[in-house]
Amino acid sequence: MNKSPQASIEELAELIRDHDYRYHVLDDPIIGDSQYDLLLQRLTELEASYPEFKKPNSPTQRVGMKSEAGFSEVRHQVTMLSLDNVFDEADFIAFDRRVRERLGADEIQYTAEPKLDGLALSIRYERGSLVQAATRGDGDSGENVTANVRTIRSIPLKLQGTNWPDVLEVRGEVILKTDAFNKMNSRLIAQGERPFVNPRNAASGSLRQLDPMIVKQRPLSFFAHGVGELSVSVGRTHSAVMNRIRDFGIPVNPGLIIGSKCAVQTEYKALLQRRDLLPYEIDGMVVKVNSLDDQKVLGFLAKAPRFATAWKFPAQEATTKVEGIDLQVGRTGTITPVARLKPVFVGGVTVSNATLHNFDEINRLDVRIGDQVMVRRAGDVIPQVVRVITEKRDSELQLTREPTSCPVCGSVLERSEGEAVIRCTGEFLCEAQKLERLKHFVSRKAMNIDGVGEKLLRLLVEQDLVSNPADLYRLTHETLVGLDRMAEKSAQNVIESIENSKNTTFARFLFALGIRDVGEVTAGLLTKAFPDLHLLMTATKESLLKVDDVGPVVAMRIIQFFSIVDHQHLISDLLGLGVSWPTEMIAGLAEKQVLKGQIWVITGTLEALRRDEASNQLRRLGATVSNSVSVKTNILVAGKKAGSKLAKAKSLGIKVINEAEFLEMIG
Repeated sequence: MNKSPQASIEELAELIRDHDYRYHVLDDPIIGDSQYDLLLQRLTELEASYPEFKKPNSPTQRVGMKSEAGFSEVRHQVTMLSLDNVFDEADFIAFDRRVRERLGADEIQYTAEPKLDGLALSIRYERGSLVQAATRGDGDSGENVTANVRTIRSIPLKLQGTNWPDVLEVRGEVILKTDAFNKMNSRLIAQGERPFVNPRNAASGSLRQLDPMIVKQRPLSFFAHGVGELSVSVGRTHSAVMNRIRDFGIPVNPGLIIGSKCAVQTEYKALLQRRDLLPYEIDGMVVKVNSLDDQKVLGFLAKAPRFATAWKFPAQEATTKVEGIDLQVGRTGTITPVARLKPVFVGGVTVSNATLHNFDEINRLDVRIGDQVMVRRAGDVIPQVVRVITEKRDSELQLTREPTSCPVCGSVLERSEGEAVIRCTGEFLCEAQKLERLKHFVSRKAMNIDGVGEKLLRLLVEQDLVSNPADLYRLTHETLVGLDRMAEKSAQNVIESIENSKNTTFARFLFALGIRDVGEVTAGLLTKAFPDLHLLMTATKESLLKVDDVGPVVAMRIIQFFSIVDHQHLISDLLGLGVSWPTEMIAGLAEKQVLKGQIWVITGTLEALRRDEASNQLRRLGATVSNSVSVKTNILVAGKKAGSKLAKAKSLGIKVINEAEFLEMIG
């Protein structure tokens, strides 16, 4: 009996998916490339004849629409964090000790796997179908590269098997295998085009092409190494989660092992030995605590988890010449000497600059302009000068003298007692500090003023339109339209973005002020301990020292900052121009822990807050925030495009509120 066209299309699509799974996940193909191509061609012909039966996740639908205006932004529901690094066995032993001490355990079970050198990617599946893919970006949001990711054959458009979570966000690395990279570069050279420097740059550059047809011609691969948002748990250990991901048809890092600290140390040495035999480039090994419950207990630092680390391979080094020493002025006036080098290829990239850290380091190394030096680069670490080859030094080379005035504004430089760094005393009088402080003020984790980047800030400073952060709130549409290459619409967008930034949080405002050594995490802790700005500005050293993460040095930095009259005027100016945040209500509610004992769940897309910000507010009020809905859930906050969690909450009779109701509740 002949099959219907619909049945034939579905059967052929499933057969091709099975061959993709065997090839990319199991590494056990049972047909050749030509046979595979014939199957794909037959499916294409059937779908052309019967387009009503063609599905979006068909194996033929691997090229999306060309992006005409760049990539849109995707906000990660679960922040994509980077990893802290360890560089030798002593560092790793210290990492293991910290983990055991926090968990109160004698021995920990770890997983270890090769650290792929590629581009971090998040892929979102809903009800088994690929719906979105995004780059890491700054960790909170990245670029929407869904159309390009659909062209990567190792990434399934539809998951294998059944019983997948309604929402499954897989995270991993897009790479170019060594053979594929070499063949692609050979083809580019033959076509008279410029080859890529290394596989990582090639993978990153390929995935960010605006035309998916170009990406399709690049032999990209993908390997999963973790998960983000999940509607339900898929395992109690990292290794179990990876096995489940593999069962769904997604390639996972093939070198994962499970073992004790000693097993990890042994595997590191073995991996270092076989590094050059692997089919892709790696720059170390990723070590994770295997138990997900233990991972939750260990928690996170500001930008990295405490339960994982990247054990980097020894640095790669090269010799080159110092052609000059430039002085860079940072946001807080720090003068950083940078060696300008004769370009040299090291660690997979061409290096033309290397940090010298400070003048104590210059004196220790005795670096002089014209010296031959050894330059080291380890993974993503900034290149640094590690040794001067004095036996090759010209006897006429002059000593490098420590400067006494700022190279930008000419202000006097000062060095605090006990510190290695020297600083410009010009503050906002110094054009370099002014620009860096403004860049910090408008940055995403500070006041988050979209559309105001370095180029526009530099122009505003050069034309004396902005000299401090408060001046941004005095800008008008007419002023901006008068600037070079600033159209009406762009000017309006900038003004709206500046206006929107006035509604902020105390922690963001404090971080934006740029107090030395007060980062994002410390700012949050300070505003929790001092919910009123006046209380913080008049705080004593003793009261500041009671705050976690604040030591004697940071306490004095805070006191000194608020004691400066110019800073007091700036804060008063900003508040007078409309910058504000909710204080009394949320502080009072937090003090009373009004939600203590309650379990809340957040689902869907929130507009006013990121999901992690909303979760933090709930935790401040005493609530437990869960990723899954159960009979114990008290309230579910439903944002836009809420899916299975909302349906389950309704079926269980759980109270559901929208974002507006949630915002009203927290003030």
